[in-house]
Amino acid sequence: MSKENESSEKFTEIEWHRKMAAQLFNHTWNLIDKGDNRSQEENDEMIHSVHASRYHWGVVVNSGKYPKTGPMNLERGDWQISRVYSLLKRSEPALYHAKRCLEICKKNNIGDFDLAFAYEAMARAFSLTGDEESKKFITKAKDAADAISKKEDKKYFLSELATIE
Repeated sequence: MSKENESSEKFTEIEWHRKMAAQLFNHTWNLIDKGDNRSQEENDEMIHSVHASRYHWGVVVNSGKYPKTGPMNLERGDWQISRVYSLLKRSEPALYHAKRCLEICKKNNIGDFDLAFAYEAMARAFSLTGDEESKKFITKAKDAADAISKKEDKKYFLSELATIE
């Protein structure tokens, strides 16, 4: 490879993991946003990218070396994994990651928007199985929505919650 083709960007290992975590998180959102227009290959890619993003967040957060990262990045990663599996109608992994998201929120006193979405993930995952627990978590999600500080975040959250069957 010639020097001309090499990237001029230089990252520490942790910076590289941080960059990959964010890029893969955003890439997963792009695939989520395709809705029913995703191919099977894109569904597979969505699974791989969401897990890779969460892995990289784990490396960054657990290193303790990157400012402004922490448990919130981990719970959001698990929330996104749960959403991906919910979209793909795969209840067991959706529920597993929804539970992890909620556990991280509770353990770290993470509230507001994130706690509401943790309950939403639980409700969505349980709705795939037809379990009555879904209704319990929809109620918890609505209660948590009352504590969302930003009006636009609350509106967005409630619109997402309304999509649970």
